[in-house]
Amino acid sequence: MTSSGSQLHRTLGMGDAVVIGLGSMVGAGIFAALGPAAHAAGSGLLLGLAVAAVVAYCNATSSARLAALYPASGGTYVYGRERLGEFWGYLAGWSFVVGKTVSCAAMALTVGAYVWPEQAHAVAVAAVVALTAVNYGGVQKSAWLTRVIVAVVLAVLVSVVVVCLGSGESDAGRLDIGASEGLGGVLQAAGLLFFAFAGYARIATLGEEVRDPARTIPRAIPLALGIALAVYACVAVAVLSVLGAGGLGDAGAPLADAVRAAGVPELVPVVRVGAAVAALGSLLALILGVSRTTLAMARDRHLPGALAAVHPRFQVPHRAEPAVGAVVAVLAATMDVRGAIGFSSFGVLAYYAVANASAWTLGSASAARVVPAVGLLGCVVLAFALPVVSVAVGAGVLAVGAATYGVRRRWVVGP
Repeated sequence: MTSSGSQLHRTLGMGDAVVIGLGSMVGAGIFAALGPAAHAAGSGLLLGLAVAAVVAYCNATSSARLAALYPASGGTYVYGRERLGEFWGYLAGWSFVVGKTVSCAAMALTVGAYVWPEQAHAVAVAAVVALTAVNYGGVQKSAWLTRVIVAVVLAVLVSVVVVCLGSGESDAGRLDIGASEGLGGVLQAAGLLFFAFAGYARIATLGEEVRDPARTIPRAIPLALGIALAVYACVAVAVLSVLGAGGLGDAGAPLADAVRAAGVPELVPVVRVGAAVAALGSLLALILGVSRTTLAMARDRHLPGALAAVHPRFQVPHRAEPAVGAVVAVLAATMDVRGAIGFSSFGVLAYYAVANASAWTLGSASAARVVPAVGLLGCVVLAFALPVVSVAVGAGVLAVGAATYGVRRRWVVGP
């Protein structure tokens, strides 16, 4: 139970929910993840994208079913707690908050790298402060700004696809689908590309603010995922047709390099602006999601109870929002963006593993359990196919979370 002072109002409709999901997915991931994924998979890049999409679909379906039953802020933190027990809900929340907080910093640094590379950290901190202020003003303002960002990013991505496929440099022979780097390379690419899909269930973490959640959420999540997959597939094919798997794997800024190679260098600044706007969109939605999960965990005293307060006028978690923003700002001022994609992917895959395990408990029919079973297996396989450093750090973070839970149960809550 939650007190009236910590309840959020339902103001988001179907269109708002889909846009927030798209704003979380069609963001900086597609600008940043294609290069590392191509480097890992070689000619298996499109296979990696397909694997990531299948796992994301299973996760989305499981999340949608659970969100319809438990339309409260917190997403899988709530589902794990209700279906599997307090520990698994806590571990999901821990994975999400830690992994996505680092991801927030990575997105902020992406903004800085595109806007003003020489002062990337300063720009990143400014972006975090500005977007935290926007979120503080209410979720409807965030949804409106996300609509603008999604429109700009989609326009840029459409331009990239048209320019690349319409140029004389485009060659269908470069789309040769294989597995030049083996199955391990394909799975690692899928794990890295999962970073670009991981925003679809941001809708579920905002479940307490969605109108008619039992109907809206199960429709909004797969719809947003389907649109994002179509966009990603078109962009991947277009860029591969110009650069090939080898050129894409070596590209520092894949989409900008692709339009340059296609003979339209004047579009490069537009792509850079699009990447910065995309990163802002991802950062905006990430701060929303992390603050809502923080709110849910604070309600259950897994985080300081003061963070559970909701502003009486703006109807936002007005202590969790600035607390999350402050932590992200510190990380953005001090961290290096390298490795953040892998680390974030590991944490989010752990989060969705709990979601699929929770969905498994919803029905006894074998047909109803196929999707969560495939999703659970996919999350585990992709998590451990990531680069070794990402796996080691991610596993260490989970261990710290589990130990913290144990200490709290033993010394704070008591037997």
